[in-house]
Amino acid sequence: MRQVTAAVIEKDGKILIAQRKLGDTLAGKWEFPGGKLEPGETPEACLKRELMEEFGVETAIGEFICSSKFEYKHLPIELLVYRAQHLSGEYKLNDHDRIAWVTSAELVNYDFSSADIPVVNLLVSASAKN
Repeated sequence: MRQVTAAVIEKDGKILIAQRKLGDTLAGKWEFPGGKLEPGETPEACLKRELMEEFGVETAIGEFICSSKFEYKHLPIELLVYRAQHLSGEYKLNDHDRIAWVTSAELVNYDFSSADIPVVNLLVSASAKN
């Protein structure tokens, strides 16, 4: 099972989500940005590296939120989700077609990849309690 990281980046009460490029596996699906761990890499280091590669932004990786396991046809994964804080840099689309800043309640309006759906449900549920 391949470990993959994902970031929940919040700004002004909204969460960053990204749409996968056409031609990619899961093209058109929305996700919390991140990527695959390299051998010997910690999840936090992976997430920091992936956010720099995908968007050109410097981040601070915060608390672990949850993990989600899903067996895609092409690859079984364990998604490790962390809070992340944007420190510097302008968001560039290196690996995605679009990004959006949405409220927790708006997350349900997007077509997320299967491994990300439990994260969506967790965030929606947590915001409903507040």
